[in-house]
Amino acid sequence: MRTDGRESDNVEDRRGQSGMGMPGGIRIGRGGLGIGTILIALVAMFVFGIDPRLVLGLLGGSSSVAPTQMQAPAEPAGKPSDEIGRFVSVVLADTEDTWGPIFRQAGQTYQAPKLVLFSGMYPTACGMGQSAAGPFYCPEDRKVYIDLSFFRLLQERFRAPGDFAQAYVIAHEVGHHVQNQIGLMEQTARLRQRISESEYNEVSVRVELQADCFAGVWAYHAQRDRRILEPGDLEEALGAASAIGDDVLQKRSQGYVVPDSFTHGSAEQRARWFRTGFERGSMQACNTFEARHP
Repeated sequence: MRTDGRESDNVEDRRGQSGMGMPGGIRIGRGGLGIGTILIALVAMFVFGIDPRLVLGLLGGSSSVAPTQMQAPAEPAGKPSDEIGRFVSVVLADTEDTWGPIFRQAGQTYQAPKLVLFSGMYPTACGMGQSAAGPFYCPEDRKVYIDLSFFRLLQERFRAPGDFAQAYVIAHEVGHHVQNQIGLMEQTARLRQRISESEYNEVSVRVELQADCFAGVWAYHAQRDRRILEPGDLEEALGAASAIGDDVLQKRSQGYVVPDSFTHGSAEQRARWFRTGFERGSMQACNTFEARHP
């Protein structure tokens, strides 16, 4: 992937800041939407012997632990100066250059999200963000959060290397921000109180697959308008999407697959919807909610 584009002004480098133990108004226990939740649950089982169901419960906001009051540290955020931090900044800028015109064509204004780099843990409006959760989007404060150690995990443990695999991860989380801006997050939050867990799992899968498709829409426009792709980049993104499919992760963690428990979609679904967005380049092509078999 070409990385000679502009860097975004919307990256907050909070690495080394934690905010632990500080009074404030942010509560633990409100869920963000992340690409890495099931993946990290699998790692917890492999590396630490932790029941992945416990990890999924905690990361999904269903823990019974009482809310804890915390707030972000007062230190100002810097701009990343290291290579990987600047790469993330370039990718975020490119998503801005894609979604801005798309929204303008629809008569709307795209409000770009902030992207927060942190290490270990960091307080968010959706609860205490932890590196164990992988990258995630918090609809409450409209920010993407990522501990960059996730990229090493993606490459080494899940065999999804490459800079465009990393760009796909960021674009997926920005896809959730697009969903939030068009009102989808609010609609699905209301649904969660009215339907069963299995029904909501199906809704969650469609939400995640649409974010994958939106990531593909970004890649389509980035390539058409700015020619950022290099040979092998598309395959890197498709490989990353497949590596974190629910079926692949369940098969590795428990030896069998339970489709009714999927929350992000199968490897085939995730790769197919990213490719759909990449080939069509249109938000309308990403209507996973009306697809009979997403």
